[in-house]
Amino acid sequence: MKGATAMTTARLAWRNVWRHRQRTYLLAAVVAYASVATIFYWSMIDGYKLSVLEAHARYVLAPVTVARTAWFADPDPENGMSDTDQALAALTSAGSPPYAPRLRFAGLLTSPYLSETAFLRGVDPVAEAAVSRVPARIGKGRWLAAPGEVVLGYKLAERLDVRLGERLVVSTAALAGPRSLGLEVVGLVHARVSTVDDFGVYLHIDDARYLTGLTGATHLAVNAPLGHEQTLARRLAKELPAGLTAKPVWDLVGPIKTDVEAGKKLSLPIGLLLALFAALAVTSTLIVSVLERTREFGVILALGMDNASLGWMIVLEAAFATAVGWLLGLLLGYGLIYYTSTHNVLGPFFQLSGEVWSEAGLTEEFYTHLSPLYAFYSLITVIVSALAAFFFPALRARRLQAAAALRWE
Repeated sequence: MKGATAMTTARLAWRNVWRHRQRTYLLAAVVAYASVATIFYWSMIDGYKLSVLEAHARYVLAPVTVARTAWFADPDPENGMSDTDQALAALTSAGSPPYAPRLRFAGLLTSPYLSETAFLRGVDPVAEAAVSRVPARIGKGRWLAAPGEVVLGYKLAERLDVRLGERLVVSTAALAGPRSLGLEVVGLVHARVSTVDDFGVYLHIDDARYLTGLTGATHLAVNAPLGHEQTLARRLAKELPAGLTAKPVWDLVGPIKTDVEAGKKLSLPIGLLLALFAALAVTSTLIVSVLERTREFGVILALGMDNASLGWMIVLEAAFATAVGWLLGLLLGYGLIYYTSTHNVLGPFFQLSGEVWSEAGLTEEFYTHLSPLYAFYSLITVIVSALAAFFFPALRARRLQAAAALRWE
């Protein structure tokens, strides 16, 4: 294709695209569907990872945790911070992100009927709301207001057979030796996260300090926007003195991180299989379109167009129609994942799986993820399918004879 011939062939191809509108709409719809499916699939995969991350950051752990290095290795109050001034100074240098002091320790819960061991979390009732969603997930009663109170996960309360207004005894042995304290149950958490609902125990940090003998906190929970935990942790680590460090939530979730990463690897062959099916749909549509137009191509050859130019015209027609479908798919695909990334429309659907969903550390909220990479993934799918389809019509056009094409039924 040279000079005017190339331009003429391109113009003719563009006109043919809109002259056969039904065929073009069908091909564009198939390509758009393939693009939307690819974009939504990878958005779901990344959204799952971020949903796990968000659930653990807001309910189980914290977006970023600041503590002594020894405490991360052995989370015992003996390795806690008796003085948090150095850590707070580092937070100020790092931009003063919201934080909450916490004191975590093991203890024995005893109700009038049963006893059960648990890990308790001493919190500042006001500051905790800035880094955790637990205070907003009280199903019955209220959140902590003063020392002498305790909030339990509702399933833990059921096992202990304790109700709102009743008292239970917390016993532990830490820096202060064996100590016990009676607390009134003022709230039951219903977070729909198994770790919280089954084992959550929250008491005032002053009560936790009395029970353990630690004057400060075991760690500081620091808030960070979703996806920026690693960045803030690195910035804080540079400001913290020796012996203190900051870790993002993803470094603390243990086996869950391994499971999520393994799931991401498993999703790759599934994604490739989805791309293959999409490519086959596009390819078959293009091939059927070419076969239906055999007599038309015979007329074009009879009028003087050579086989090479005919092949290029067919390829350009398919390329134009495919490009229209891909752009339409981008518009629809990103519109869909933008909506599902800002509205919890998928969470209730996944909640139908019941306990399996909450045991994975997920809440009733699930959001997809937005990334420009999904456009690239969908483009690869379209290009691969288009190249496979282009090969057939181009090869057929080079071998097509006008007389035989005109007799095609």
